[in-house]
Amino acid sequence: MKATHGTAVDPGQGVSNGALPSSNEKPSGVEPPVLGGPEHSDYYLLDNLLTDEQRALRQKVRDFMNREVTPIINPYWERAEFPHELVPKLAQLGIAGFQIPGYGCPGMSNLTAGLVILELARGDLSISTFTGVHSALAMMSIALLGSEEQKQRFLPPMARMEKVGAFGLTEPAHGTDVVKLETTARRDGDSYILNGYKRWIGNATFADYVIIWARGDDGHVGGYVVEKGTPGFDAQVIKGKTALRCVQNAQISLTDVRVPAENRLAGVNTFRDTEKVLLASRFCVAWESIGAAIAGYETALAYAKQRKQFGMPLAAFQLIQYRLSRMLADITDMLCMQYRLSQLMDEGEYSMPRVALAKMHYTERARAILADARDMLGGNGILLDYHVARHLCDIEAIGTYEGTDTVQALIVGRDITGYNAFVPSVPSR
Repeated sequence: MKATHGTAVDPGQGVSNGALPSSNEKPSGVEPPVLGGPEHSDYYLLDNLLTDEQRALRQKVRDFMNREVTPIINPYWERAEFPHELVPKLAQLGIAGFQIPGYGCPGMSNLTAGLVILELARGDLSISTFTGVHSALAMMSIALLGSEEQKQRFLPPMARMEKVGAFGLTEPAHGTDVVKLETTARRDGDSYILNGYKRWIGNATFADYVIIWARGDDGHVGGYVVEKGTPGFDAQVIKGKTALRCVQNAQISLTDVRVPAENRLAGVNTFRDTEKVLLASRFCVAWESIGAAIAGYETALAYAKQRKQFGMPLAAFQLIQYRLSRMLADITDMLCMQYRLSQLMDEGEYSMPRVALAKMHYTERARAILADARDMLGGNGILLDYHVARHLCDIEAIGTYEGTDTVQALIVGRDITGYNAFVPSVPSR
């Protein structure tokens, strides 16, 4: 598609620089630019720290996204539909399960998993979110909190993506304060009876296994694997979203849903056990923000080199170079932070505050980079053809799920000050 542009008056000449073409001329403009390679954003040569295997896997995922996803994703996004045709192709990449060892999973290092997630997100945040929900939430819940029998039963088909997972924690009345979740699980013989509601649950309308978090008779929270087709489980897609439109988020109603006792995750004793999963998932979400930011920067850079105004490429103007430099500085900052955080995770030196700091910082910078990229593209910036508009809309959801930036700030703030500011209290008199 050729992008056409309106007229713009050259203040020095007093004539139009973008005059309408004659009948035998093509409209002035640029093709939607092709995203560049990692050399455009790897300014500090972090690529040199990677192994040949890591670079090969990263390129494999990038090539897949460029070949299979980018050409088709915009119509799906516009229609708010999920591209189910991609699931078997994603399965062939062999990445499902990310860091989980065994059971058919790849057992990646945290850095390797991060590079994969970055490339998925650079291509499309809906696809990276689908994969993250499946691998980092549903599969990781089973890997971290399931019994050996449960791992053997559930993980292999999920690793092959023959079965898709979802993670049901958030409720209509409980997001940030989900620790107060109201969904119940009542023991009844060799089963549990689940009742309640869940909201914003990605993949839930078509998932084969949904991990439902519910409060038991003892008041403690447990995780229950609800299998597709279980009576009383009803997932309705949430319509009208302006972000992650391909992701099928659902409102779930649970009405006397009977779950076999062997489907209760054996390693869950209290709500705090969910934090083990959320820490791993939040780490993955942080990588998503970097991938989206890189997509915006690379597109803006390519566009600025092609698009001409006043007879010069946009890239030749001082303000454009300043903005591109600021984008690159932010991306370099994020990459350096995340590489180090990945090393700490691999060494076992991880903590929720460290991961929270990363997600808080990256999502905020990614939003700014994508907004700047959209502005630099002018009118073309709001066209799906150039992909930046889709990323800009989608990053709003990334900034919210797995905890908003303010929640992440409170987690870090509590760690560095020793004061818990989550719940305001009335000062004593």
